[in-house]
Amino acid sequence: MKTSDLVEFVRQTTLAVMSVAWFVFLVTWAVGWALRGSPIPFRSLKRAGQSLIEDSVLAAFWLALGTTIFALISYVASSVSLPMPPPPSP
Repeated sequence: MKTSDLVEFVRQTTLAVMSVAWFVFLVTWAVGWALRGSPIPFRSLKRAGQSLIEDSVLAAFWLALGTTIFALISYVASSVSLPMPPPPSP
């Protein structure tokens, strides 16, 4: 397996995982606001909604940080996998 194949596999896998994670964040955030803003008289349900909102925002922060780190690693790995330029001629 060539290094470029490995880099492309990691890039595609990372993109798929990050897409699913962002979707889960959006769903959790929306459900949290729906529970918190609902006219249901149960405080525990409203607190659960608030907890979902807080957890999803924290997860989004870590997800953004992880996405940045994976992009940096992918960039470095693709730069390293490039062939070396020829030496200068005298």
